[in-house]
Amino acid sequence: MPRQTDRPGKVGRPPRLSREAIVAAADQVLRTDGADSLSMRRLAKELDSTPMALYHHVRDKDELLLLLLESHAQQIPRWEFSDDPRERLLEAAFALYEGLAERPWIIEVLTSDPLIVPSAMGIVETLVAAAVTYGCSTEEAVDLYRTIWYYIMGDLIIRVNRDRRRARLEASSSAEAGVDQLDPADLPTLAAIGDQWGGLTSRDIHRKGLEAIVNGLLPQR
Repeated sequence: MPRQTDRPGKVGRPPRLSREAIVAAADQVLRTDGADSLSMRRLAKELDSTPMALYHHVRDKDELLLLLLESHAQQIPRWEFSDDPRERLLEAAFALYEGLAERPWIIEVLTSDPLIVPSAMGIVETLVAAAVTYGCSTEEAVDLYRTIWYYIMGDLIIRVNRDRRRARLEASSSAEAGVDQLDPADLPTLAAIGDQWGGLTSRDIHRKGLEAIVNGLLPQR
């Protein structure tokens, strides 16, 4: 893996650290190995430095994660949503899901440490404001946002862990019991569709799920 430094120094000279170089190295670790692999010690190794040297630029791991999330949030393009509040809710929910799906490490970070990232709060403003415009109370609007958020995070966590498990099984040539091996005497419905189970449960239905949530929680006009 190429070393991330911000100067072309002489051979053997320790690399000059900067906050930007540290953030870039952390981003690379998260993309390749996931949130559990990120530590100041790991970053120091990636940068041919020491953990103590990193602390001169970044206070701790929490500040580093905030810097990373802010960096990614600032790269998100401005969305233009429908004027209709219900459609705006759906479009914002789809955009949130699909943006997070492209960055699985962000999901892991946010579920373990719910950090507030100011640059990323625009989408939350859109969701809550659209619900209020539609006719929700402030409490109902926040509840709707939270339900959308929990659905998105839960769906993506399952997807990420499922993909990792499949990759591990393929790498080890291991096999696991499937629904097609269930006893039809005990579980007749599941046993009957056992050979279809993998395809049925791997379909991407997040838009259908989000639409059902929005339709179910918006007040009747």
